[in-house]
Amino acid sequence: MKGVQYQITWVYAEALAPCVTFYRDTLGLPVAHDAGSAMIFETAPGARIGVCEAFGDRVVQPEGSMITLVVEDRTAVDRAYTTLKAAKVALRGAPEEMARFGIYSFFCTDPNGYQIEVQCFL
Repeated sequence: MKGVQYQITWVYAEALAPCVTFYRDTLGLPVAHDAGSAMIFETAPGARIGVCEAFGDRVVQPEGSMITLVVEDRTAVDRAYTTLKAAKVALRGAPEEMARFGIYSFFCTDPNGYQIEVQCFL
């Protein structure tokens, strides 16, 4: 597919404000676009997470989904974990190595229950 400028992964929220606090303030992601009832956060050049208030058939549905944020190394994973723990974000455990996939990572959830993984490749 030619001409793609960037990619957005969308998640939905009952209330946008807690998500803005999580993605912008806690994770530190810059706002790429503010549409009032939706915000788009840049995760890396060409990659974004969009959060939109639920409407119609666009509902909060976190089951089976995961957003993975790939960082540079173990130190960056550990730093992110420490920051999120201090912010009292819901964490699923400390960072650990997953030899099967050759990664080091941990998981947390956003305010709507969407699973976020912070990882590095080993």
